Amino acid sequence: MGSLKEIRVRIASVQSTQKITGAMKMVSAAKLRKAQNAIISLRPYSNKLNEILQRVSDNTIASDELSLFEERPIEHVLLVVLTSNRGLCGSFNVNVTKEVHRVIEEKYAQQAAKGNVQIICIGKKGKEQLSKKYQILQSHEELIDAPTFYKSSEIATYLINEFLNKKLDKVEIIYNRFINPATQTLVTESFLPVTQTTRNSKNNTNSDYIFEPSKETILEELIPKILKLQFHKTIIDSIASEHGARMTAMHKATDNATEILRALKLKYNNARQTAITTELIEIVSGAEALNG
Repeated sequence: MGSLKEIRVRIASVQSTQKITGAMKMVSAAKLRKAQNAIISLRPYSNKLNEILQRVSDNTIASDELSLFEERPIEHVLLVVLTSNRGLCGSFNVNVTKEVHRVIEEKYAQQAAKGNVQIICIGKKGKEQLSKKYQILQSHEELIDAPTFYKSSEIATYLINEFLNKKLDKVEIIYNRFINPATQTLVTESFLPVTQTTRNSKNNTNSDYIFEPSKETILEELIPKILKLQFHKTIIDSIASEHGARMTAMHKATDNATEILRALKLKYNNARQTAITTELIEIVSGAEALNG
């Protein structure tokens, strides 16, 4: 059992940590509300655009007629990895980097051996971990702190142009999708080429639409806009997940600090009682010796 001074120092240290984790929990909760409102507001618009794409892009259009639908042998791969700029968010960043390693080792081992796997990191933590082993093509830490559609659309436009110029054959995004404040789902999502959607026959009303201009022209204009929006939505999703993960981690840390404090205070009281009992025994023994 430690001395009373040692226990008091530990109690003060844990109390200080508890105040920090409690404050971080409240800050994350405030930021989460803002990010959650942003992703909830964006999803209906994104879903509607996907619905329009689904109606226009049916199996009457051959995939090779549209550049962004073109599937070709995968030689050059680019992974977009979304993490956070700061830590203290549990396994949020670790899960993403582990998934990157798994995807490269299981799906793109041959391309990686040739040096044809590149990574774009959005978030400081991903860059710090992945730059030790893989080639980092770009890093965009500012998007995590200030996500703007203008900046995210620039990155999406770059990816689209690289794919159209056949410098990239496959683009995938690895991130945490926001479900609720306590739940985030790790997702590996294909970005390019665009997967052609085919409507379910049960939901197909066989409506005869007249398209002006042609389907192909509409899709050539519509798909880049949808891809830019989806890319921006992915960033907002990851940011909301980060705040949710940090709020949960800080909540658990605060609860753990409370349990540790309870145990330390009990230990302190026991040590104090032991010290008092020892002093009383010494006083009584001294008095008896004097009365001799």
